[in-house]
This record gives sequence, structure tokens and C-alpha cells, in this order.
Amino acid sequence: METNGIEKKKNGMEGDLDLQFLLQGGDLLKVRSPSWKKTRYFRLQEDCKTMWHESKKTFKTNQTFSLDDISAVRMGRQSEGLRKYTEEQVEGRCFSIIFKGRRKNLDLIASSEEEAKQWVTSLEKIISKINNLSCQQKTEHWIYTCLMKADKNKDDKLSQSEVKNFLRLINIEVEDDYAEMLFKKCDKSNSGHLAGEEIEHFYDLLTHREEIGVIYGVYAKTTGFMSPENLVDFLIKEQREKATLADAHKIIQKYEPDENVKEKKLLSKDGFLMYLHHPEALILNPDHKEVYQDMSHPLNHYFISSSHNTYLMEDQLKGPSSTEAYVRALLKGCRCVELDCWDGSDDEPVIYHGYTLTSKILFKDAIKAIKEYAFKTSDYPVILSLENHCSVEQQEVMARHMSSILGSALVTAPLGDGMPTKFPSPEELKGKFLIKGKRLNKLESVFASEAAAADDTDVTEEEDSNDEDEQKEEEESEKKKKLKLAKELSDMVIYCKSVHFNGFDDARENLSFYEMSSFKEGKAMDLAEESATAFIRHNVDKLSRIYPAGTRTDSSNYNPVPLWNAGCQIVALNFQTTCNDMDVNQGRFLVNGKSGYILKPAYMRDIATEFDPITLTRGDWLKHKTLHVMIISAQQLPKVNEKKSSIVDPLVKVEVYGVPADVAEKETHPVENNGFNPEWNENFQFDVYVPDLALVRFVVEDHDSTSDNEFVGQYTLPLNSLKMGYRHVPLLSKNGDLLPSARLFVHVMVVDAE
Repeated sequence: METNGIEKKKNGMEGDLDLQFLLQGGDLLKVRSPSWKKTRYFRLQEDCKTMWHESKKTFKTNQTFSLDDISAVRMGRQSEGLRKYTEEQVEGRCFSIIFKGRRKNLDLIASSEEEAKQWVTSLEKIISKINNLSCQQKTEHWIYTCLMKADKNKDDKLSQSEVKNFLRLINIEVEDDYAEMLFKKCDKSNSGHLAGEEIEHFYDLLTHREEIGVIYGVYAKTTGFMSPENLVDFLIKEQREKATLADAHKIIQKYEPDENVKEKKLLSKDGFLMYLHHPEALILNPDHKEVYQDMSHPLNHYFISSSHNTYLMEDQLKGPSSTEAYVRALLKGCRCVELDCWDGSDDEPVIYHGYTLTSKILFKDAIKAIKEYAFKTSDYPVILSLENHCSVEQQEVMARHMSSILGSALVTAPLGDGMPTKFPSPEELKGKFLIKGKRLNKLESVFASEAAAADDTDVTEEEDSNDEDEQKEEEESEKKKKLKLAKELSDMVIYCKSVHFNGFDDARENLSFYEMSSFKEGKAMDLAEESATAFIRHNVDKLSRIYPAGTRTDSSNYNPVPLWNAGCQIVALNFQTTCNDMDVNQGRFLVNGKSGYILKPAYMRDIATEFDPITLTRGDWLKHKTLHVMIISAQQLPKVNEKKSSIVDPLVKVEVYGVPADVAEKETHPVENNGFNPEWNENFQFDVYVPDLALVRFVVEDHDSTSDNEFVGQYTLPLNSLKMGYRHVPLLSKNGDLLPSARLFVHVMVVDAE
């Protein structure tokens, strides 16, 4: 079997010059520190998806990484390592390979600018080709890659022991006699090897999906195929789609692999499977992938994707600080980032976690990284939350850096004329940065006729919760105190002025809409439980920011859901930490074009609202639904342990998050030793009272009877974005990256409760 030829065909890259360049490879200078810069040979392996580079370590003969693991290739000195360890004159010859997850960047220098450009364009081209392979192609690609790994003696034939190897690689433990039976079935030539078409046949037996066959059989009423009419029937009855014959014709045109069948305007079982794997047909409503909500409401009427300690890559005691952490959060759609600023040497402010051993980065480098990546995932505004510990002198430097680097994108005055009475909308603030921090005076004083500038000097940071009258009395004693906030920085705070919280009544009477408080998670949870309706009303015209308790030195997270239920917009999580809470956060912001802004339901934007998420009374929010979920099967779950012998025993949990009455979890039984095509066929039912605030999480775990189950993959999405009927659910890794071939197959129905 000419695997190499097949690989190139798979990628549709035969004769491609970029591909030829990578297959040939070349020497690059690998940079690790000012003194560690070594030449290494890099090239793409014959499978067209693994990069190999020589290693000078004993025992490490071949260092490889998969193109699937690359999140980006960046031209120039764009990584922290290259900025720190190389001189400006090599800018054009530098490039970095950035990996998904926690793997360190690979910083490289080519021998010329042309060569660096060639590496970057070739890698980007091939990666985008791989990303654009259909699920079916990915499956084939994956199976071929495993076949090649299993073919130990590289004779393009598989012996019986190589077949067993192959089965282990694809995560399926087959009983010896079952493997033998499959093998014999395929070994038509009785040669004791599988080659060419026999391997294809073996592959067909393995990818056979009985459950799809059953569904197909019910609707394939036309000489054993699906006609456009049959397909419309399926789409309307099972998938609850508003489908027409024209839609059916399009689907057949696009997904039927067999030209003869396509010509007859029919859909074969393979074509049907290809369609069910397509993004349009997955569980997430494709309309919600784009910005579909009204973005012209005031900013505080949205949930805003927010990060805490954004500069950290790991924990809060000794982990590295990095501009890369900002890049990652922003690329995930985060719209509120935090900067802990301290005095640095040479009058340059630095960012790190004060009083700890976390490493430091320059404030200006963080602002540059933010400027460059802020609007790559979303066009909507980014809030820079300043935790300011700097002297007045270095605060002035901060103001200068923000002003020179962010330029006209920085909001330094209210939009429109005169004193605003409410927030502008995300739409009006597209491409803009807002500063959140302390301010010396009220914004109103800028518009007051008598110059209030004389007052400015009296107000120190501690006192921002006092109202204007008290300040007059304290004026004399305050003049003696040194000013702690630089006017230049204070003047940049327009819509997000930090103030102390002295209760909801005080806030209603004394605070302007742009004066916002930050709450530690515990205090916020108490308020959300004890006075949810008051909190929701408070958030109708103001912003609230919630942040994790300082005791979470491991950068763990809290559950954001109860705080969203109380209308809090800026619920800040440690984006650098992988956990359930982060999965739920990503699920909440998965929709609306990953814009980082989700419009709150109307009853959370009404100042007189009676909505209380804890004791649900009657109201617009009460739309009692029943969610029916059938977990049918899964395909190609990754191994949790690299050990050859370990095969997953998968089980699936379905979790519902939302108001307390809706929170629930159910799980299937585990399937022994099969991560390849486990089947469960188990039905679950959930009552959901407030669907607008509900999220559904599908989790696959490896069952372990003696210890905790291990995480395999998960997918979380808002209940209102679920599609009905037979759907595949993509699965994400711990880090939130797509697992290339893994899928769940489910049947979902949401109906009005009786």
C-alpha cells in the first residue's frame, strides 16, 4: 500500500512546492537563552503531519511533534524568548512555533529572511490544510497514521501482531479470537498479511457504524438510498429543521462521495455519515457561531468574558509571568484582562504577582502584546483592569505607554457631547480599550462650569467611597496628605472607575453609573444568595467585577454560574488554569461569534425586575422545559495513559448548570476496554425552569473503580444553542483544544414541559 502517496492525496497537496520544502527540511538555529543557541535539522516526516528534528541528547534519537499541536506560527521576534535573547537586527530571520497547552514555544532563527518567510508560509499552509480536512478525512488520516506506526518493518503490509499493535494505537482492545476473526475475514489471500485493499476492508469493518445504519435504514426508502424527499423527511421529523427540497439537493451535492449516486440525486449511507459529521450538523446551532445578538445595548447589559491575574502562566506563588499569557487569553475571546503594576528599575513599571516569586514582565511589553492580539478573535472592546501599586512617577510612565502604544484606540473621554448617563454599547466601542482603575474626581466635575481642578489634589485613593459632602469637611486635613494617584492616569479612567462597595442602598443613592466595585468571590457569593434580586437590579445600571479569593494560590477557580445568575458581568477566572469552571466559562462564551459579550436576558436588564434565581416566582423567566438526552455512542476517544496496554473504559456524564433548581448531573454505565466505538444507548431526562441561563456539559471520563475517574474530553454549550435530533458532539481536551477525531453521538430533544 503506497501510504506516502495516499498521505499527499489526503492533504490534496501532491506536487506542492511548500510541501516539498518542508519534506526536505533544513538547518535552523534553536534559541533557549542568551548562551544556548544551537543548530538543529528540522523536516516534515513522510506522514505529512509530524515534524522531526535532531536532538543531541543521548537516548533521544528522534524528537518529533505533531502539526496538530501547533496553535500558531509567528514571524519575527514575537515571542518573549526571542525578544529577550536576540538582537533587533535578526528580526527578519526569526520565527516562533507556539504550541497548544503548556508546551514551551520553539524559537528559531533561519539563515536568511527569505528562508524564514518560506518556513512560516509553508507551515501555515499545511496546518490550515489539516484543519480544513473534513471529519471523515481526519478519521482516514488518523487511521493511516496509526497503520504506518504499526507497520514495524515498513513493508506496507500488516502481520497479525502488527494488527494488534494497530488496534492498541487506535485505542481498541480486541479479544485475540475477535482480532483473529477480523484478520481472517480480511486476509483473502491467506498470506498471513494484510496489504492494499485488505487493509481498506479491515478499516471499513472497523469504521462500521451500526447505529447510523439503523437511522439511515428508516429513511432510505428509495431503492435502498435516500432521495431528496426522504432526506427532507429526516431533517424535519428527526432534526426539527425547517428544511426544503432545495436544502436536500445542496446536502447531496456537497456530501455524497460516490459520483454515480450523486448523479442520481441520491444520498448513500457514507454520504449521510459525512453530512452528520459536518459542522453545520453538529450539536451547536450554526447561527449562534456568528454574532447573532443585538450589540447596541449599554455595555453593562452583557456578560463579559473576563480573566484574573492574566499575566500568569501557572500558579500565583512562583509561576512564570508572561506576555504570552495575555495573548492566549485574548485569543480565547477574553475581553477584560488584569495588570498588576509595580515599580520597576530604570523607571519602567513591571507586572507580576506582588510579594511572591512569580517572574516579572515590563508593563509596556504587556500593553504591546495586548494591542497586537486584542481584536484578532473579537472586535468588541477590551477592558484593562489596573491593579496599581506604583509610585506617582511610574504611574505617569504607565499613562505615557498606554497613550503612545494604544493611540486613538484608547478611550480617554466620554463618547458624544456632555456628561453621559449610561454606558455606550459594545457596538459603539468596537476596537476600543477602556481603562478600569481609580480616579481622583467624579467624571461629572469635568463638565461642571466652575473648574473643579482645585479639588483634585484632596482625594487620595483610600477615600473613593466617600461622597462629595464629606470631602468638603475633610478638605483641610487632606491637603497635608501626599497625592497618591497621578493625574495623567486618573484622567484615562472614564467608564470604569473603581470604588468601594458600601451596600446596594448607598450605591443607588451615591454612585454614578460608571463607578464600579470589585467583590472577592466569597462576598459576592453571599450577596448572590442572600439578596439576588437587589444584586440583579444593581447590575442593571452598574458594572460588578468578581475575582477569586487570594487563598487560591494554585490559581484554582470558582463556579461562575451563581454570579452570572445575579447579573454580574465581569466574573474573572484564572484563564491559565484548566478545570470545570473554565470549561463552563468557555461554554458560556462559545456563542455570539466568540465575541466575549453575551446579552443578558431582558428580565435582567429591567430596573424593576422581580427575578430571583433562588426562589423562582412566576415571570417571563419561567419557561419550564424538559430536556431529553440519549447518549448513543462515541468514536475514537484518545487514550488517557500512553501505556500501550491501557485502553479507556469510557462513561459519559451529562451536567446541567443554571439557576439552583436546574442544576443536575446524570451518567451512563462504563463500557469496558473500548475507546474506539463504545455504545451506551442510555436515556436521561432533565427539568429546566430557566433555559436562558442554563448550560449543558457533556463529559467523557475513563472509569476507574479504585480511584477518581480520569478526564477524557468535554463540550459545554448554552441550552438555547442546542440543535435537536441526532447530533455529533465535538470533544475538547483539558486545555480547551479540539480533539481531532473524537466525537460523541447523541439524540437531543427539548420540549415544553407538560
